[in-house]
Amino acid sequence: MGTTVFERFRPADAAITASLRDAKHAPFWLDDVERPSYPALTGAAQADLVIVGGGYVGLWTAVRAKERDPQRSVIVLEAARVGWAASGRNGGFCEASLTHGHENGLSRWPDEIEQLERLGLENLDGIEQTVQRYGMDVGWERTGQLAIATEPHQIEWLEGDGFLDQDAVRSEVHSPTYLAGNWDREGCAMVHPAKLAIELARVAVELGVVIHEQSRVTGISGNGRQTLTVAGGATVTADHVALATNVFPSLLKRNRLMTVPVYDYALMTEPLTAEQYDAIGWRNRQGLADSANQFHYYRLSADNRILFGGYDAIYHFGGKVRPEYEERPESYRRLASHFFTTFPQLEGLTFTHRWAGAIDSCSRFCAFYGTARGGRVAYATGFTGLGVGASRFGADVMLDKLAGMETERTRLKMVRTKPIPFPPEPAASIGVNLVRASMDRADHNEGRRDLLLKTLDAVGMGFDS
Repeated sequence: MGTTVFERFRPADAAITASLRDAKHAPFWLDDVERPSYPALTGAAQADLVIVGGGYVGLWTAVRAKERDPQRSVIVLEAARVGWAASGRNGGFCEASLTHGHENGLSRWPDEIEQLERLGLENLDGIEQTVQRYGMDVGWERTGQLAIATEPHQIEWLEGDGFLDQDAVRSEVHSPTYLAGNWDREGCAMVHPAKLAIELARVAVELGVVIHEQSRVTGISGNGRQTLTVAGGATVTADHVALATNVFPSLLKRNRLMTVPVYDYALMTEPLTAEQYDAIGWRNRQGLADSANQFHYYRLSADNRILFGGYDAIYHFGGKVRPEYEERPESYRRLASHFFTTFPQLEGLTFTHRWAGAIDSCSRFCAFYGTARGGRVAYATGFTGLGVGASRFGADVMLDKLAGMETERTRLKMVRTKPIPFPPEPAASIGVNLVRASMDRADHNEGRRDLLLKTLDAVGMGFDS
C-alpha cells in the first residue's frame, strides 16, 4: 500500500500547532457579516405556502414562489437563524452540476446526462441573473473550478476539454503537489455563502414573504389544508408545504432513513500579504479541488484568505446533529498539515477560524424529490455537499410538483426516482465506516476500488467524502 503526497511531505508538528493556536472555533462566513433577525411566530397564521427551513432550499423556494405568483402568501419557518447551518458554513462553491459531478450523473442516468448538464448550466445562469436583478451582495465570482491531480493515477481522470499539464496547472497556482489539472471555466462560481443566505432572505421579504426565526416545526397534520405546529404552541395552516430541512430529521417518516449527517471540516487563514499571494499565484481565483476519494476543496475569500476544507467526512453513531461533533482537533490538524504540504511557501501563515458542519448525505450523492399527503407537501433533500447551486433547482422542482405541473424537470428520471435508504443502526455506522476505510485504501492504491466499493457501485449505493 502506497502513501499519498500529503503523507510523504508532512510538515513539522510544531508548525501545525503554531498555525492553529489562535484559530477561533466559529464559521468565518457567519463571523464576517451582520445578520438581520426575524421575529418568532406567535399565535395562529395562515398562508398559501409554508416553507420549513431557512437555508438555501427554503429561501430559494420562497423567492421562486413569489416570482411565479406575486399574490401568493408565503411564510418561511426557521428553527434557529436564517442560513446558520450548511448554508452559512459551506465552501461557497456554487456549481452547475445537479448530479454531484459528471461521472456520478453519467453512471446513474446515462440517457439524461446531456439534458441534466444543460439544465444545470441554465440553473447556474439563473442564479447569476437573480444576483444581478436584485443587486445581491454575495461576492459572486464566476471563475470556474480547477480540478487537481496530486497523484499520477489521477492524471488520466482529468484528460479532455480544459486539461492542463503539470507546467500549465502550476503556472495557474504554484503548488509542488500539482501534477495536472482540468479547468471548468463556466460550471462554477464562488460566493460568500452566508451573504447568499442573507440576501436571499432580503429579496424574499421585499417580494412579500414573511420569515419567522426561532420557530421550530414539531408536527404536521391535516387531510386537506395542512397545519404545522411550532414549538411553543403557534400554528400555521396552509394549502401547500415545502420541506427544506435537509440534514435535520424529516417531518415525513418515510424519509428518516434516506439521509445521514456527515460532518465536514474547514479552516480559514489570515489574509495573505502581497508577498504571500505572489508566492502562490492564483490570479484567476478559481475554486480548487483535488481528485482523491477523500478530497480537499479550497478557495480565496474577497480579502485573500484561503479557505481549506474537506478530506475527513465523519459519521457519528445514531445519525444525530450535535454541536459537540464540530470540535474535532485531529481533523483540524490534518487539514493544517495538508495545507502546508500543498503550499509549503506559506509556512508561518496562521488560521483565524476553524469550524465544521453536517452534510445531508444520501446514497446516490445528489438530491432526491417527492410529494406526500395527497400532493400538498413536497420535499427536496440529500444534496450531499453540492447544494449551493442545486438548491435553486430543487426549489423549482418542489414548486412544479405542488402545482401539479408536468415539466421538463419533473419528467427527469433523476427527479422521479429515489436513492436506496441507509440501514438502521448499528448497520448504518458499521457500513459507513467500512466504506470510508475502503475509499482510503483506494486513495493509497492508485485509485483501485475493492470488492465492497465495486458492489456498492453496482447497486447504486455508496458514500462520498
